[in-house]
Amino acid sequence: MDKQYLYDAPWGLLLRAMTLLSICLLGGMVAIGLGNRPSGAFGWDLVMIVLPLAMLVVAVFFTIRGYLLFPDVLFVQRLGWYSKIPLDGLLAASFDPEATKRMIRRFGNGGMFCFAGSFKSKKIGPFRAFATDLRRAVVLQFADRTIVVTPGDPIDFVEKITAIRGLARTGAGGDGGSPDKS
Repeated sequence: MDKQYLYDAPWGLLLRAMTLLSICLLGGMVAIGLGNRPSGAFGWDLVMIVLPLAMLVVAVFFTIRGYLLFPDVLFVQRLGWYSKIPLDGLLAASFDPEATKRMIRRFGNGGMFCFAGSFKSKKIGPFRAFATDLRRAVVLQFADRTIVVTPGDPIDFVEKITAIRGLARTGAGGDGGSPDKS
């Protein structure tokens, strides 16, 4: 059996704040919708009650719970399913806590239970994110794409993926420091 490594996906302060804000806003919409509901107003029910609740439920299922690293594939653990990232063609892996600084979301979830989707930053250009704590960013560089993941121990993750994929060691990346444990 292939060697496997499991990494948790701790939530950073920004994700906690964004998720709490999202829950409050969507919950507030539902409360207003229920409290001010006009009789027979299907459109009101749909926009003020059903849609916000559906957004919350869908977002919960995209929560990133961890990362399972195998020699040929990285699985991003979701709530009840996995996103699969084949590691064929991986050129480099580096821990870079500055990689996502001032990132712009092009498409995806920008902070409700995770940061996932297509983003762009000045430092690394366009990338796909599967993240929970942006200060733990590990940049996976492929010839045709860049992926950012945020395992609980990014330095160990980079060491393991570098070793099992036979990549050249490039150091810790970024400032080389440890991520803040808050």
